[in-house]
Amino acid sequence: MKSCLIVDDSKVIRKVARHILETMEFQVTEASDGEEALAQCEQSSPDVILLDWNMPVMSGMDFLKAYRSANRTPDLAKVIFCTTENGAGHIQAAIAAGADEYVMKPFDRETLESKLQIVGCI
Repeated sequence: MKSCLIVDDSKVIRKVARHILETMEFQVTEASDGEEALAQCEQSSPDVILLDWNMPVMSGMDFLKAYRSANRTPDLAKVIFCTTENGAGHIQAAIAAGADEYVMKPFDRETLESKLQIVGCI
């Protein structure tokens, strides 16, 4: 079973994403900020990380940079930024930092499913 770590400070977004992912038969864990997500990734690396940009404690971009620099193995999780930040500069910065895909909030099952297919997780 594929696993996904949802990293978002919004309980509502985590709940919606969890529901969608569980209907696609993903095992889901959650973190409310980047620091918590890094700690979880040290314990067990997920197949994919759904990552918010703006969060307290550690932002999504700071998490992504720390995660990618600390883990150089080929079996790293795919990272999909999931955010309201839609400027071309934000998207370019996310991809440059190691994101595999980018999805805008709000999203639905069809959109998330297509992004998961693009990164090879389904």
